[in-house]
Amino acid sequence: MSVRNGEPYLANAIDSVLGQTEGRFRFLIVNDGSTDNSAAMLDRFARQDRRIRIYHRENQGLVASLNFLLEQADTPLIARMDADDISLPERFARQMAFLDVNPDISVLGTNNHELDEQGRFRVNRHCYPETHDDICTALLSCNPISHPTTMMRRDAMLAMNGYRAQFRHCEDYDLWLRLSQHYRLANLPDRLLLYRRSPGQVTERHNFASSLGSAYALLAARERLAGRPDPFAGMTALPPIDALDGLTGQPGMGQAMRTEIIDRVKYSRSALADPALKLMVEHLHSGGEPLDLWRTAGRMVKLGLAGQATRLALALLRHAHPPSLRAGPV
Repeated sequence: MSVRNGEPYLANAIDSVLGQTEGRFRFLIVNDGSTDNSAAMLDRFARQDRRIRIYHRENQGLVASLNFLLEQADTPLIARMDADDISLPERFARQMAFLDVNPDISVLGTNNHELDEQGRFRVNRHCYPETHDDICTALLSCNPISHPTTMMRRDAMLAMNGYRAQFRHCEDYDLWLRLSQHYRLANLPDRLLLYRRSPGQVTERHNFASSLGSAYALLAARERLAGRPDPFAGMTALPPIDALDGLTGQPGMGQAMRTEIIDRVKYSRSALADPALKLMVEHLHSGGEPLDLWRTAGRMVKLGLAGQATRLALALLRHAHPPSLRAGPV
């Protein structure tokens, strides 16, 4: 578990791990530069339970924290959880039992129910695909494994060199894509975690960055499957979209990437507020098809983003009537 200012929900999250019916584990927690009371809370829990090991560090981000914990772990199985979620008591026992009889599975997720900011329970009827083949199919369009529910084999994680820093906010999706090409993945049908949803959580605040990174991760997976090098291997940050044609040696890759990312973010209010708008305007200015961006402009108005809607509408009008086609002065 990596903790960054997790005070509101941290105690319940830790208690849910300590309350597992399968109690044979070490609980490794990084305090990733918290500025609230998280550090003191973690130290207090560590004094009360010898299974807990705390690492206090300056803020380095989730990817660095997870890779650090991966190095510190010395057990064959590693379970993940976020500092605002709750693991149900049978989670570890059921996942370990499944992995014991399925040694070919290297990553095992579960389904979940949800909690809101106030801790109110929400039934979640969504079901993740269970088999490796179904997960691989789903990976082509979405993330079919809930990261905080996973139990993973450490040797497989190390073979993949853990999480990649350039895929910040979608580091799990990139990891599943890479693992799926060498190992088998699965999900249990059981709902063994309560997943916290709140307006301020990372997945909401960084929707655009996550969507952009996910599109890049899928591109990398396609390149590897085609027998070509991973265009982002060794990078510490993802390159601009305009560089993709040169990196892949495929003309039109950048424009195709813009189209894919726009399709991913066009329903997200946080993304439409600015970063996605810029991408849409660039797409139109570079001669891309208008797609259904008039509808997106209308959606912006409904979301209270009138200024952004106006900018997109103007870009659409310029695209429909470029200067070379406008009538000259009478």
